[in-house]
Amino acid sequence: MFQFFANIFGFLLNIINNFVGNYGLAIILFTVLIKLIMIPLSIKQQRTMKKNTVMQEKIKILKFKYKNDQEKLNKEMMNLYKQENMSPFSGCLSAIIQFILLISIFYMVRFPLTYMEKIDKTNIDNYIQQMKDDGKEVSQAYSEIDIIREIEYLKAKFPEDENLDKININMNFCGLDLSKIPQQNLSDWTVYIIPILYIISTFISMKITTSMQKKPKKEDNKEIIDITENKEKEEDTKNEMEDAMAQSSKMMSWMMPIMSVSISLVAPLGLALYWLVNNVLMIGERLVLDKIIKD
Repeated sequence: MFQFFANIFGFLLNIINNFVGNYGLAIILFTVLIKLIMIPLSIKQQRTMKKNTVMQEKIKILKFKYKNDQEKLNKEMMNLYKQENMSPFSGCLSAIIQFILLISIFYMVRFPLTYMEKIDKTNIDNYIQQMKDDGKEVSQAYSEIDIIREIEYLKAKFPEDENLDKININMNFCGLDLSKIPQQNLSDWTVYIIPILYIISTFISMKITTSMQKKPKKEDNKEIIDITENKEKEEDTKNEMEDAMAQSSKMMSWMMPIMSVSISLVAPLGLALYWLVNNVLMIGERLVLDKIIKD
């Protein structure tokens, strides 16, 4: 499945790359195009997020009201979802699509000759073997990127090969080599620029998302007060809920950037550039949609 979408994305990216003549610029335009295609899903996701914030407060009320009757609680929660025309799994579809998109684009960036240039695997294996025979270093994970890096050398070795002549992937972008992998070039400070910007954009994106999940006003919580006979006990329960949510949110705030650092260090800069541009577009998209979508 991932290969299927990687082929489609590779076809689109190759068209853009042939038009602009630069891999980095092509990735930026490709990211914008994908974001435009995904706008309907983004709008639905934004609406779900807003509605889910209100739903969580109502669920907290039900949990407090029926804390000693699990069966009644489950029934009331299902009724609530029906009344609000929502599904408990409403966010799953978006997460699945995002995951498929992420892995498919990773495949595309990892194997640009296969998915962009559509070069036969037999030819690719011949290039790799020739490079190894001549003592050149070939990465097992990113061998196709190594081929692009050594394209002039291979053209000299295979002067009759038309496949090599049609490869047109310029990975130099604003002074950065997008074929480089930070883990393999630790002494080159330029490989950290895009990953660091990506991590910063991740923090900003998470901060904006958190701020959009506003807590309801105190008057909206008056139902909790009405259903309790012991205000002190109610306050303790609310504090426990808030503490648990705060700890969970804090954990996620640190987990995502750590994952971002790990992936950015072992992947080509071209992939990190896609993630960075996607994050920047996502931040703008959420700010705009938050103003437009009121409920």
